[in-house]
Amino acid sequence: MKTFCGRANPCTGSVDWVEESEEYDYHQEIARSCYADMLHDHDRNVKYYQGIRAAVARVKARGERVVVLDIGTGTGLLSMMAVTCGADFCYAVEVFNPMAEAAQIIVEKNGCSDKIKIINKHSTDVTVGADGDMQEKANVLITELFDTELIGEGALPSYEHAHQHLVQAGCEAVPHRATVYAQLVESELLWSWNQLQPMEVGGIQLLPPPAVSHCAGAHSVCDIQLSQVSPGSFTPLGPLCTMFSVDFSKPVSSALQSHSSQFEAQADGRGQVVVSWWDLDMDPSRSIVCSMAPSWTYQQPVTAPWRDHWMQSVYFLPAERRVTAGEQLSLTVCHDDYSLWFSLQPHGLPRPLTEAPPTRPCCTCQAHLVWTRPRFGELNDRRRTKSYVSALQSILSEDSVCLSVSDGSLLPVFACVLGARKVFSLENSRMSQQVITQVLETNSMRGDVKLLELRPDQLSRSDLKGEQVSVLIGEPYFSTSLLPWHSLFFWYCRTALAGLLKPGAAILPCSASLHLVAVEFQDLWRIRAPCGICEGFNVTPMDEMVQRSLDFRETREAEPHPLWEYPCRALSESAAVMTFDFTQCVPQQPISSQGLLPLLRMGRCHGVALWMEYQLTSDITVSGGLIGPISEQGSCEWSPHRKQGVYFLRSPWESSGDGRAAVTYSFTFEPSVGDIKMDFSISSE
Repeated sequence: MKTFCGRANPCTGSVDWVEESEEYDYHQEIARSCYADMLHDHDRNVKYYQGIRAAVARVKARGERVVVLDIGTGTGLLSMMAVTCGADFCYAVEVFNPMAEAAQIIVEKNGCSDKIKIINKHSTDVTVGADGDMQEKANVLITELFDTELIGEGALPSYEHAHQHLVQAGCEAVPHRATVYAQLVESELLWSWNQLQPMEVGGIQLLPPPAVSHCAGAHSVCDIQLSQVSPGSFTPLGPLCTMFSVDFSKPVSSALQSHSSQFEAQADGRGQVVVSWWDLDMDPSRSIVCSMAPSWTYQQPVTAPWRDHWMQSVYFLPAERRVTAGEQLSLTVCHDDYSLWFSLQPHGLPRPLTEAPPTRPCCTCQAHLVWTRPRFGELNDRRRTKSYVSALQSILSEDSVCLSVSDGSLLPVFACVLGARKVFSLENSRMSQQVITQVLETNSMRGDVKLLELRPDQLSRSDLKGEQVSVLIGEPYFSTSLLPWHSLFFWYCRTALAGLLKPGAAILPCSASLHLVAVEFQDLWRIRAPCGICEGFNVTPMDEMVQRSLDFRETREAEPHPLWEYPCRALSESAAVMTFDFTQCVPQQPISSQGLLPLLRMGRCHGVALWMEYQLTSDITVSGGLIGPISEQGSCEWSPHRKQGVYFLRSPWESSGDGRAAVTYSFTFEPSVGDIKMDFSISSE
């Protein structure tokens, strides 16, 4: 049976109806759930196994029957660990229907179905009693409800309900305790992800709107692989502080709470950012600890476990604050049932007893709702700004009529500063239009750029006051883009605007090219690696059907990843495989490209990385991928502002580095749907 799914096409702006098999949703949902990463997290699995074994032993030592409640069971792995450790019965709760079905099959395959009951519900809907989902309350509570922010998946409400209704008083809990740590730092790099910085254009300094500079920003956490942020890019202003702990073996509250830690400032600087992570104590004695600390906190960084399902958190303070070495400070964290936020105050000042905890940051300037954190970083990238300014200077004249097509772009502001006679800009939303208006007003340019909330196919000559466009510009950047080539939407916009362009109009960028390189990932391969037997636990978490689910899409499509967070080695040279000429309209016929990419370095080829490069002019190029040459050893430096495409091979290939093996590629750009179909394989002599 076939079904049709409506999907927005980021390249063309249209909605396409795609035919999929009835199994598509099932496989797709499991494939996107990152269970492979968790099952490959050996440190996590070992610590959970040790904690479960110890908890079961403590209950048995009391002469009690061991009844386990496993909330968020996923594949059923932790429940099977509990049975292996001697638990008498397990209730395994999983709200995600495709995964609950998979867990049932996995449990049966491992011969545990007589001791494990899969309950496909949210834990807060589970009932206890003769006719309930559970026949009795549990005395061991096992959970894996955590995200990078610890509580973002609703751990606190789930624990609160479990202690009230599903587990016995004094139950054993695995993990037993979680502790949240935080450190105040100054970092130009991290702060550039939150605040628009002043920039120089044509000898004139453009200032950010005061509303943006004074805004507390978005309340959501910035979760990243902090191990990939060099300690040299930030200055610690205080020690690592223990902010709060949650004991999961006791009743838990999901009510609003605040916790403060006092410390002495270690250096002069600007308090801007709080970096944070957490630990799990798997047992009461804290002898089994699973830590989320970044690698640079380890004496030997290479020993730090890698994981993508749990990372580290970056929180931006509502406003930066000047800090003096020796100053007594108080760092406060507040949390509700799903999120955390931080504030910084001088320590020792009297605080009224009735004073409420600091409120959650809320964006009032709208810029933090329009621009993502990588986008803030991109706008603040001085080298990138210099490239665009140089390119604009080479094509603009005092008689230029300029039209910009990008989302929330500063290019029309640049064009105005550089002397274009008239500047128009198409904005995709009212909110984005208002943010750019603030920039114009702050720099006394309110009437110099005409902002139009129109689609390219809606624009008419009257909207342009009868003018013909002599310069069409775009970064290109669109908020709907997921993969690098989705920016080809600019090409479709240029085609829709063809009738409004002056003959010989300049197009910036004039073209774009798709690049690729064969790579060996240090760790990212784990998210798509086959999941067989979990070594040391005597259980098989993945059977053939579930593995097929994990493999379902990634063998046919690329997926977006910010490769600056995921180190890899190039096993081939990079190559441009397709070029798109923006000076011409989108062609009606497909564009195809085939070739070979010889593997010139020894290593395990996991797949290929793909990105776009934009030729602004004949001699100025901006890359959304590699931003420097590949080293002799294959080291790569990636743009931190854009996600690159990653296509994983079905099976890794061991490269001898002699060039006899090569990645065979085939690309076809289909203009009618705006998609690039691709296929890869390994050929060898």
